[in-house]
Amino acid sequence: MRAGLVERAGSLERAGPPEHARQSVTVVPWSMSEVRSNVTPMSEPQPSAAVDDGATAAPVGGNRTFLAVLINTAAANVTTSFLWFALTFWVYLETRSVLATGLVGGAYMLLLAVFAMVFGSLVDRHRKHRVMVFSGVITLTAFLLAGALWLAFPEAALLDLGKPWFWLFSGIILAGSVVENMRNIALSTTVTLLVPVERHANANGLVGTVQGLAFVVTSVFSGLSVGFLGMGWTLAIALVCTALALLHLLTIRIPEDRPAAADEPGPLVDLRGAVRAVRSAPGLFALIIFSTFNNLIGGVYMALMDPYGLELFDVQIWGIVLGVTATGFIIGGGLVAKFGLGRNPIRTMLWIVVGMGVLGAVFTLREWWWLYALGIWVYMALIPPVEAAEQTVIQKVVPFATQGRVFGFAAAFESAAAPVTSFLIAPIAEFLIIPYMNDDSGRATWGWLLGEGQSRGIALVFLVAGLVMVVIGALAFLTRSYRILSRQYSEATVNTEVADTGGTDAAGAERSAERPSDPDRSAS
Repeated sequence: MRAGLVERAGSLERAGPPEHARQSVTVVPWSMSEVRSNVTPMSEPQPSAAVDDGATAAPVGGNRTFLAVLINTAAANVTTSFLWFALTFWVYLETRSVLATGLVGGAYMLLLAVFAMVFGSLVDRHRKHRVMVFSGVITLTAFLLAGALWLAFPEAALLDLGKPWFWLFSGIILAGSVVENMRNIALSTTVTLLVPVERHANANGLVGTVQGLAFVVTSVFSGLSVGFLGMGWTLAIALVCTALALLHLLTIRIPEDRPAAADEPGPLVDLRGAVRAVRSAPGLFALIIFSTFNNLIGGVYMALMDPYGLELFDVQIWGIVLGVTATGFIIGGGLVAKFGLGRNPIRTMLWIVVGMGVLGAVFTLREWWWLYALGIWVYMALIPPVEAAEQTVIQKVVPFATQGRVFGFAAAFESAAAPVTSFLIAPIAEFLIIPYMNDDSGRATWGWLLGEGQSRGIALVFLVAGLVMVVIGALAFLTRSYRILSRQYSEATVNTEVADTGGTDAAGAERSAERPSDPDRSAS
C-alpha cells in the first residue's frame, strides 16, 4: 500500500543454533522472557571486535545488540514517517489537490530509487553502525533546514504550488526521510550479521513487528498533530525525536570486522558489482523484477489512498483509522516471526500477492467506511510476509559482503516503479477518471458494480489495479526463474557462518566469487 512502510510484533519459540555455532554465538531471542534469560553473565568471557578508531567495541551479545539496533531503527522510522505522513495530510487538506499529493508521494519514491544504489554501496564499504550514524546526522540536518524555511516564510507561501518554496520545503523533508532509509538497508544486513541463517525469516518478521508498532503510533499522532497543532509544531516534534534517536544510536556498538570492500577502489555507485552479485544467484533478478511490478500497483495506492480516506473521514479520524489498521502490520509480522515463511518463501510470497490483488479490487466497491478500513487492515497484514520473503531470500543466497549493494539495487528498481504509476495515476484520476465517474455516463456504466458516491473514480482505479496484481502474481508461478530460485534457496549455504565470524564468511564469499554465472539459468 505504501512501499517501504513497516511491519509487526510477536514472540518466537527459538530452535537451538547449529552445532558449529553453539559455542560462539548468542542466539537472538524471540520473546522478552528469552531476552532476560539469555543475557550472558558478566563473569563469562565474551568476544569483542575492534572499530575503525581503534577503540574496543562492547562485548558481543547477539540478542541485546540486535534488539538495540532494531528498536533504534524503529524509533528513527517513526520520526520520519510521522513527519512524512503529516506532510501528506497537510498538503492535501490545505490544497485539496490529488495531483499535489500524488506528486509529493511520487517524489519520495523517486528519490529513494535514485539514491538506493548509493546507500547500498556505502553499506558494503563501511561498518553498519557508522552508516547508521551518518544517516541520522543527514536526516537531522535536513529537518533543521525545513524548520528554518518554516520560520522564514508564511504558511501561505509554502503552500503555493506555483512558487518554489513549496517544492523546496517538501523536497527537504522528503530528502531527510529518504536518507533515513539508508538505515533500513543496513538493518537488513545486520540480520545476516547477528542472526543464525535458519532464523532469518523469523528475524525479518520481528523487524516488521517492531516497526509496525511504531507505525500505529505514527499514523495516529500524525493526524492529531496536523489537526490540532499544525505543521509547525509537528516539525518541531520530529526534530526533537530525530536528535534523541541519534544520541541513543551513539551508545550502541555492533561487532563487525572491517568490510573487505572498504579497501577496494570502486565507484560510489557500484552498479557493476551489484549486477554481478545479483547474477551470481540465478533467478534473483526475476524476483526483483516481480517486486518491481508489484510496486507499480503499489504506486496507485500510494497516490490515492489518502485522498480516498480523507473524503470519508476528518483528518484526525483518518489518522486514528490508519493507526488502528496498522495493527495489521503487527499481526502479519508477528505471524512471520512465529512461524516463518515455510520451506519456500517465494511461493508464499506469490500466493499472498494474489490475495492482495483480490483484496485491492474489492475493498472500495462501495463507499462504506468500515469496508475501506477493514480492507486496509487486511492489506497491511499481508505486506510483512511479502517484504520478509524477498529479504530472506537475499540474505541466504547473496554473500554478506555484497548484500548492501544487492539490497540497494533491489530498492532502486522497486522504488522506481511506484513513482511511475503515482505520477501517472494522480493527474489521470483527477482530470479524467474522477470527472468521468461523476458524469451520468460513468454512473450508468459502472454504477451496478461500484455503487454511488463521491469517490467512485478512485474506486474504479483500485479495482483495475487489483485485478492486474492478481494476473501478475498468477503468471509468476509459471516462470522458469521461480523454479530455479526456489531450488537455489533450498540448497544455498553461502552465509551459514556469518553470524559467528564477525561479518566475514570467507569461504562462502570465495565460493560465490568463483561460481561462474550462467546467463541461461538467469532467464525468466
